[in-house]
Amino acid sequence: MSERGGIFAGNDPFVLARQWLAEAEKSEPNDANAIALATVDSQGLPNVRMVLLKEIEPAAFVFYTNYESAKAGELDGAGKAAFVLHWKSLRRQIRVRGTISREDGPLADEYYASRSLKSRLGAWASRQSQPLDSRTALMAEVAKVTARLGPNPPRPTFWGGYRIVPSEIEFWADGAFRLHDRFVWRREGADQHWRIERLNP
Repeated sequence: MSERGGIFAGNDPFVLARQWLAEAEKSEPNDANAIALATVDSQGLPNVRMVLLKEIEPAAFVFYTNYESAKAGELDGAGKAAFVLHWKSLRRQIRVRGTISREDGPLADEYYASRSLKSRLGAWASRQSQPLDSRTALMAEVAKVTARLGPNPPRPTFWGGYRIVPSEIEFWADGAFRLHDRFVWRREGADQHWRIERLNP
């Protein structure tokens, strides 16, 4: 593939990412929107974990978490993050790097309200990333929260979203004999035009 076309066609990487995700949702056994989210702590030591990507906006990627978690502390501290979406069924991946901001307004309220009741109550009960004596203790806290908040709990102030505005997005597809196809979109700032390059495998 000497020119960009086929599965790489188009000049808007967010549209292309949505197309690839929609295709993956038809073939992946579960959680096609799972991303490996990478952060660094205050010492520069990397961390990575799986989270669910919940929205591909016209200019950003959005996921949700507990603001008191280790990942949130690292996101807020560095102001930057990276992630990869990888689909074994398609033999493709998307890599993203960019800056971070919180989404703790109406969009976060809307997403929280769309979750199952047990997930909403679980968000209240879990002190994410903190030591836990036992699973029994966690379930007891869930019971307390359920009794206190009832069937329609509000979104906790310590729970919400993060938005990654990318400076770099790479689309990768498996090629025969490890001669993969890679195209990267790069820009200096969110208001700048994308530069698109093919990369060596």
